[in-house]
Amino acid sequence: MSIDQFTITRPDDWHLHLRDGEMLAAVTGHSSANFERAIIMPNLVPPVVTTAQATAYRDRIMSCIPDGHRFEPLMTLYLTENTDIADLEAGAHSGVVSAVKLYPAGATTNSQSGVRNFDKVIPILERMAEIGLPLLVHGEVTDPEVDIFDREAVFIDRVLDPIRRKVPGLRVVMEHVTTTNGVDYVQSGGDTIAATITTHHLIINRNAYLAGGIRPHYYCLPVAKREEHRLVLRAAATSGRSRFFLGTDSAPHPNDAKEAACGCAGIYTSINSLNCLAQVFEDEDALDQLEAFASLNGPSFYGLPVNRGKVRFTKSAEPIAFPKQFAVQNDHVTVFDPGFPLHWRHQPVHDNEV
Repeated sequence: MSIDQFTITRPDDWHLHLRDGEMLAAVTGHSSANFERAIIMPNLVPPVVTTAQATAYRDRIMSCIPDGHRFEPLMTLYLTENTDIADLEAGAHSGVVSAVKLYPAGATTNSQSGVRNFDKVIPILERMAEIGLPLLVHGEVTDPEVDIFDREAVFIDRVLDPIRRKVPGLRVVMEHVTTTNGVDYVQSGGDTIAATITTHHLIINRNAYLAGGIRPHYYCLPVAKREEHRLVLRAAATSGRSRFFLGTDSAPHPNDAKEAACGCAGIYTSINSLNCLAQVFEDEDALDQLEAFASLNGPSFYGLPVNRGKVRFTKSAEPIAFPKQFAVQNDHVTVFDPGFPLHWRHQPVHDNEV
């Protein structure tokens, strides 16, 4: 059945990069216009490793939220082999720290301070399990002998599954899952594991950045995989299953850092993610499942209340004209181009309209 309007609970973004300084000021308004809450990644330079640093970063984010926007940054700590367990626990009990992020050292942007010896962080993970603090994992190994397209599957076998067996009560989010292996592992892993799926991984496969020339603005980590994996991701996202939810992994970089001999990984989608998702879910005849994916499943896993606000989507005859890029830091950030026109507009539903 074709529809041209529907309403959902205001969405959240369970994986977001806001950066800092001028970039933070330039991009925060895009997320706060579209999302009620967001899990904020801690891979700054230097990384956010203490509760005090998380508090200071949260204050900087709050100062960049435009007037009239309602937005709550949910802060995370960057896990290291020297993470202070007492500080971590204090941050969690105070409500400042919502989760802890595990980056294998060297896996992605600003991950050099990440974990090299996973056995060293087991005592930290055991305490996290005791207090119910989720572990968010960038699920890729960095072994140079492992093909980049296999790094997620190998991470599950070598790292994630052994950790979960050693710390069975640990709540884990496998972030930006990209493979059939990842989806299958989450689906079979019980109620202590979930996964975020990005907007762009539902839309692009590896042809987007490799076929016909190198296209750096479609390059991200984990890299987009074969078409068969993309289709599995779409099936999981549109299924309504409670342990799959939206994490955009929107990651801004100036163009000169993307269009370089060794370009940075990251795709910027905060400005148009919801519009892209509405089209994806319509294509899958699953608009009735968008609310679960974008608004309900994440709060359920994190043990947080569902947002009270509503958002109404309306399909327009004319496509929406998003900017191709925007200025920041004497350069520009390129906005994700899904490769198809976007017709789904959205706006808040006011209390007197409910």
